[in-house]
Amino acid sequence: MSSPWLDEQQQRTWRAWLAVAELLPRTLDAQLQRDAGLTHAAYVVLAMLSEAPGGNLRMSDLARTANQSQSRLSHTVARLEERGWVRREKAAEDRRGNVAVLTDAGRDVVERVAPGHVAAVREGVFAALTPAQTLALEEALTAVLDRLDPDATLRAHEPG
Repeated sequence: MSSPWLDEQQQRTWRAWLAVAELLPRTLDAQLQRDAGLTHAAYVVLAMLSEAPGGNLRMSDLARTANQSQSRLSHTVARLEERGWVRREKAAEDRRGNVAVLTDAGRDVVERVAPGHVAAVREGVFAALTPAQTLALEEALTAVLDRLDPDATLRAHEPG
């Protein structure tokens, strides 16, 4: 019969993951607040829209792509609308759904902030890893994602 507890290796790994899951967003938020007065969640929304064809996505697709709940996304987009960086429109194809559209001002923010964000990610994550560790991390995280989201409907998808 297996133990109901994590073994020592699993416990160390789990606690390291918990610490990274807390500290990395805090680090990225600090950089984005300093550079643009943005939260990481808001930056991800802007970045996902900047990568989308035409700079727009249905709100449901944007929620999945940005890994946010519909409710959280709605609040995030409302704050971005107040700043003039995003606007909402009715979906042209069915007029029922809403589409988030990146404005020119929003695109300017992404272009200005992205280099610092990339540098923060590189410094906070990849500078600590060898190429082999980066590959191993990708493989491990992909395996966990495949377990959590086996039909790949909940996660962001790679472009292209």
